[in-house]
Amino acid sequence: MTDFKLHDKSTAPEASKPLLENSEKAMGMIPGLHAVMAESPQVLEAYQTLHQLVLDSAFDNDEKTVVWQTINVENECHYCVPAHTGIAKMMDVSDDIIDALRNETPLPNDKLEALRTFTLAVMNKQGNVSKEDLKAFYNAGYGKRQVLDVILVLSQKTMSNYINHIAETPIDEPFKKFEWKKPS
Repeated sequence: MTDFKLHDKSTAPEASKPLLENSEKAMGMIPGLHAVMAESPQVLEAYQTLHQLVLDSAFDNDEKTVVWQTINVENECHYCVPAHTGIAKMMDVSDDIIDALRNETPLPNDKLEALRTFTLAVMNKQGNVSKEDLKAFYNAGYGKRQVLDVILVLSQKTMSNYINHIAETPIDEPFKKFEWKKPS
């Protein structure tokens, strides 16, 4: 592990303490990612705000999971893939969806597959998607709001994936059973 500290409410900067309390209240624990982010109260607050905005987005739980995990898997985030596997199970997302995302195999329906394909296009083309990418996304039943919501989720996941890579955040105990490595 790098030398990033896993803060708790006694070691965190003063402005991060109430944010860590929010994490603990919402999740029953302080996730390792939040413990690392606490070094910068602004980063932790931004992440928590983005997370709530994603929860309030136009996506249902299956769709949120598709976008979150597509990004996590593409970025090979050792921390977020297991964490979002556990979160998906808590959100009653089917194992068929969870496994397809983790293993990069076809999703159980065309609409979710179109969402994964579009998310990858936005990521890999740095937002420079083609008219064909947009047309396929719209033809699957999505609209302009969902285009923007994909970018919202990408903003959240960029923060968490990059921080986890740099800090080598250890996987939280409840999610260790979902450890993951990118299929070769």
